Amino acid sequence: MSVKGPAAKKRPIIELSNVCKTYWMGDSEVKALQNVSLTVERGEFIAIMGPSGSGKSTLMNMVGCLDIPDCGHILLDGHDISQLSESALAQIRGKKVGFVFQKFNLISNMTALENVMMPMTFQGVPYAKRKARAMELLDKLELGKRVKHKSNELSGGEQQRVAIARALANNPEVILADEPTGNLDSKHGKEVMEFLKKLNREEEGTVIVVTHDNNVASYADRIVRIFDGVIVKEGKEDVKQ
Repeated sequence: MSVKGPAAKKRPIIELSNVCKTYWMGDSEVKALQNVSLTVERGEFIAIMGPSGSGKSTLMNMVGCLDIPDCGHILLDGHDISQLSESALAQIRGKKVGFVFQKFNLISNMTALENVMMPMTFQGVPYAKRKARAMELLDKLELGKRVKHKSNELSGGEQQRVAIARALANNPEVILADEPTGNLDSKHGKEVMEFLKKLNREEEGTVIVVTHDNNVASYADRIVRIFDGVIVKEGKEDVKQ
């Protein structure tokens, strides 16, 4: 991840201003987000929490540039994503945001190495550099001996570490993790969260975790609670690991 020093850490990497999003389910209107404003500074570790249907997944999609708002503005490193075309949005998303999902989302017929190399292919990185970068990341995550194994030959904890390596492949500004420990036992879940915290502390990487788990949220510097599409509380809370 990019390291730009203490001064850069003070500049927001993500800014949401009066963002709203509405979905229709048949004849029913669902206001997923209602005038949500949120600023994420570089180097922060944030947990977004809320019950099912609270809007946290929609908020994640907005923060990660997976969707655009019906109203309001979202700035990602100064770029207003609501003004971008889908192709431009995909490009900035690929460079600026790395995604880690609960279900890993690895391609089963690819090796660990090939899965980590894949995002760099879309950014036009030459093969030799893709391979070197993927090997570096897998070694860093203690998977150097598993690079030729396909995802179904790896444990859950190993698969999630491959997913993290893949998320880091393009050296993104932000790591966005959606329930990253949801399919892991407590031991492997703790390993994943400790690595994300280490990444945040040592490399000033911005980490945003979407979770319903207090143990996961306890690693964050700030907890954002959302309910019925509205942010109802922000700050550091005393949640125990």
